[in-house]
Amino acid sequence: MTAATQQMSSLPSGLRICTTVPDILYLPELVFGGLVWILVASTHVSMASFLELTLIMTVPNPQGWVMFVSVFCFVMTFLWLIIFACGGHKNSSGWATADFLYHLIAAVFYLSASVILANETIAMKVWTSSTVIGYPFKYYQIDIAAVVFSFIATLLYFIHCIFSAMRWKSF
Repeated sequence: MTAATQQMSSLPSGLRICTTVPDILYLPELVFGGLVWILVASTHVSMASFLELTLIMTVPNPQGWVMFVSVFCFVMTFLWLIIFACGGHKNSSGWATADFLYHLIAAVFYLSASVILANETIAMKVWTSSTVIGYPFKYYQIDIAAVVFSFIATLLYFIHCIFSAMRWKSF
């Protein structure tokens, strides 16, 4: 029991980040987060541009928030991975708190971005079936994949947040 508590109350460094929970989730977070922003970037901007021209009104681009969240979380997770791999945290309780807070913020941000992207994809279905506008069906399929990967990334960040909270409380 003491050995399990001791291992849980220390922050891993080096290759131990590849064997401890929640730190083993860094790589899947990077993979799925990277897939989200690559897929969103590979589609055209939503129909907001078309609506701006036809309705002469400003329509916000909801995919901007999705891109911000996915790129921000990708970069921060990569930096977090490097800091933990190099042992820059020096097993400080402040880093355990920061780890929990970062993953909480990332989970909330990704959840909001996932819902926005899903809503945008549902709205895009109308444009793909329209013969007047003819938005390519391929972009709709790419957005569906981005939505799925975005919700997977949300789940990964949420699970990481829960395990980081448990580690923080036992620190």
